[in-house]
Amino acid sequence: MELSPRAAELTTLLESRISNFYTNFQVDEIGRVVSVGDGIARVYGLNEIQAGEMVEFSSGVKGIALNLENENVGIVVFGSDTAIKEGDLVKRTGSIVDVPAGKAMLGRVVDALGVPIDGRGALSAHERRRVEVKAPGIIERKSVHEPMQTGLKAVDSLVPIGRGQRELIIGDRQTGKTAIAIDTILNQKQLNSKADSETLYCVYVAIGQKRSTVAQLVQILSEANALEYSILVAATASDPAPLQFLAPYSGCAMGEYFRDNGMHALIIYDDLSKQAVAYRQMSLLLRRPPGREAFPGDVFYLHSRLLERAAKRSDQTGAGSLTALPVIETQAGDVSAYIPTNVISITDGQICLETELFYRGIRPAINVGLSVSRVGSAAQLKAMKQVCGSLKELAQYREVAAFAQFGSDLDAATQALLNRGARLTEILKQPQYTPLTIEKQIIVIYAAVNGFCDRMPLDKISQYEKEILSTVKPELLESLKGVSKEFPVGHDGEPEVNQPQGLPLPGPSSPAASSASTEDSFGVQVISEP
Repeated sequence: MELSPRAAELTTLLESRISNFYTNFQVDEIGRVVSVGDGIARVYGLNEIQAGEMVEFSSGVKGIALNLENENVGIVVFGSDTAIKEGDLVKRTGSIVDVPAGKAMLGRVVDALGVPIDGRGALSAHERRRVEVKAPGIIERKSVHEPMQTGLKAVDSLVPIGRGQRELIIGDRQTGKTAIAIDTILNQKQLNSKADSETLYCVYVAIGQKRSTVAQLVQILSEANALEYSILVAATASDPAPLQFLAPYSGCAMGEYFRDNGMHALIIYDDLSKQAVAYRQMSLLLRRPPGREAFPGDVFYLHSRLLERAAKRSDQTGAGSLTALPVIETQAGDVSAYIPTNVISITDGQICLETELFYRGIRPAINVGLSVSRVGSAAQLKAMKQVCGSLKELAQYREVAAFAQFGSDLDAATQALLNRGARLTEILKQPQYTPLTIEKQIIVIYAAVNGFCDRMPLDKISQYEKEILSTVKPELLESLKGVSKEFPVGHDGEPEVNQPQGLPLPGPSSPAASSASTEDSFGVQVISEP
């Protein structure tokens, strides 16, 4: 029996359809929203979901699975939950939260998910890295031995920081914590113009700050041409708590790109107190049991797993480093509160700032007695270590000054200590956004600790410092640079190692001798008392 033309057409069509039929199909695991409110969605049906996995709601909003329970999954929403309603579909993405990383990020301002918010278009070629990864192991690490210069005399001399160290900046609000961090970023400008191997890339994470504050920071860095080697991650006060919780981990992942590729990076978390508050808010809404100060039981782990990722890598793994400067805000100077004590125990030292010192005009307002750097002295330049040894008198000076208020007749030694201490305090003052190179710091501190300004009025000290730096011999600065290059950092050698460099470091001179001479052994013109 012959097929009609119509049947033949149908046969041909069916054969082509069958030959082109693909059995590939996509299966998505989908759940439904049971309840939603306060940025938390309870979802039923996602039985195979991983902890920390990203999900997508039918409205396009994303979230992260934090609570895996028997009946449902607790999902924290990234963004507004007003577009999500009961019964909405929720789809697994199959991926843990990751962010873009690489040199393409330099000069950009991004949110906690790595999405640019600076209005300069999409990111160029980059790789993606998970926000939550394990910190380097013991064998992969090396002890801190390279200096990380902040450009602040008080920090580089008294609490030196090394590359790969975690140094906490702690103090009340409005005491200059952010100023220290920004000065450190600005100081890298002169260092980054040298060898690429020494370049220090900076990541600044703003957590819970005002948008106007972040905009002002971007402007400061742009005007100083410091944005070209910096990345800004911003989770402002108007952003949801989950983004404020996530921002430090996102910034750390971006910094780890440099650490793991044999480069050096600095990351500033400003500040972790607000991250802890955001995490407390999320945990209470997820109905996790509260502990001390209503923080959840794992709030220590929240910060320890973040700060342990800052490390100096061994030579076998690229010798890169990630230095962390976390910031913690205290209430009424109480460093014994829950979060401050946690972070102090995790970090390698702390810079304590005091409101009283700040309002007395001592800025940076560093409390010398409470501030410490546990590993930084191994990374301090030899010349600086030799010069600033007697600066430790400052802590003693503060104690004596407190008692001296009650007594009028003081012995000569105590009076000399008070006299020297007042001048050392004055010489360590520094205006904001004016970092000094390490060579200039060494010269200024040398002049102070060797008594060249003991007989000078306190109001003339800042002028004296400017005079020193303007009249210093250029070859002296070069010889100091030579010291910083030639000698291993933190290596204890004999004092005469500096002689071939033309850098004699004599013992302390008496005030009388210093005022009588017109030029000291450093080649610095000494201004005698008027």
